[in-house]
Amino acid sequence: MTQGRIGLPLLAFTIPLVLGNLFQLAYNAVDSVIVGKLVGESALAAVGTSTPIMNIAILLISGMCMGAGILMSSYYGAGDYDTLSGQISTTFLGGCMFSLVFSLVMLFLAEPVLCLIQVPGEVVPEAAAYLRVIFLGLVFTFLYNFLASTLRALGDSRTPLYFLVVSSLTNVGLDLVMVAGLGLGVLGSAVATVCSQALCCLLCGVYIRFRVPLLCLGRRWLVFDRKLLGKTLSYSSASALQQVCLQLGKVIIQSVVNTQGVSVIAAFTAVNRVDDFAYTPQQNIGHAMTTFIAQNKGAGEHGRIKKGFFWGMCIEVAYSLFLLVFIFLGAPGIMGLFAEGKGSGVIGLGTEYLRLIAFLYLLPGFTNGIQGFFRGMGDLKVTLYSTFMNMLGRVVAVILMIQVFHMGFPSLAWANMAGWILMLLFEVPLLVRSLKRQGFSFSRMR
Repeated sequence: MTQGRIGLPLLAFTIPLVLGNLFQLAYNAVDSVIVGKLVGESALAAVGTSTPIMNIAILLISGMCMGAGILMSSYYGAGDYDTLSGQISTTFLGGCMFSLVFSLVMLFLAEPVLCLIQVPGEVVPEAAAYLRVIFLGLVFTFLYNFLASTLRALGDSRTPLYFLVVSSLTNVGLDLVMVAGLGLGVLGSAVATVCSQALCCLLCGVYIRFRVPLLCLGRRWLVFDRKLLGKTLSYSSASALQQVCLQLGKVIIQSVVNTQGVSVIAAFTAVNRVDDFAYTPQQNIGHAMTTFIAQNKGAGEHGRIKKGFFWGMCIEVAYSLFLLVFIFLGAPGIMGLFAEGKGSGVIGLGTEYLRLIAFLYLLPGFTNGIQGFFRGMGDLKVTLYSTFMNMLGRVVAVILMIQVFHMGFPSLAWANMAGWILMLLFEVPLLVRSLKRQGFSFSRMR
């Protein structure tokens, strides 16, 4: 990434990232579709109310891997392979310990946490069972994110995609067997997800063993460097806190939605799955920009940084415009995946929401591109503070619109807009100042 053309190579690096994360999201989406279709509305609500809690742990892990990945990209770009190997082993050991401890804690606290966010009593038993199984497999979630982040830091975004495709197809098959065939319901869906994630880790590990000599560390996998851990935490903490801040906001919003009844919870679960698929490519474009900028920063190629930012923002805008057309026109069909019957309340509520938010997706496209720039430059505090501003605006808007003014389900889309606008008001002046300070000219970005 430190030599040659920029636009097409950046796009080529981004596409496997996007596809890989879409397949990863397919784990939860398949759970929701199959459970909603074959078990019922209450089961769909159980999966939906579990997801924000589950995602706090997952996003802590992905934040840790993201911060470590930025350092890996920088060391790799600078050709410092000794420090790179220490960074890899330290991240591996620290992440495994965190995953095991978090899993143990959540096995005991699943039901109290669900009650804390006002999950309806009839939904709690299934939701708690789903959470416990998912947390038993949390270490597999870490291992995949860690191995994938390491490969991407070295410039390989394709290999993790291949393994996720196999894993996602496995998840679909196991879901059908356990939910439809064996009638295990929500519990079977969780088991299918964990088994699929374990397979993905196994495939990724075998590939590295035989095809990536740089990552065959041998005994050096057990090297734990406290100084590198401190630096990793300084990067990862901001990234992880950003992810957790985002998810805590979603938990608060979920607790507000949980007071509106099972049908609204089910509809909110469905549109959140759609939103996840919509946002993920925007986030991945930003992540590709992060890797590109971090490698070029490590190599001292400052001229390529500004060009990479320009091309990344062009890709963000093009994708957001595609989203507008696709989501607006396909909203009824998309919602039909999650519920049966043309007259379903879930389909009606979800369609109205999606047709509104389709016009707003350009805003997170801008925010993700800007965050990709700041992460690559090593300024992760900006991304943390801007995410806090986003969730603050969104949470306040949801509380006012739903609980105070009783505006109804589609107002959740307007709440998203409020958060994104507040985020941009914080980010854009800092971006302009940063670019000017480094002598970047907007008129010569190309």
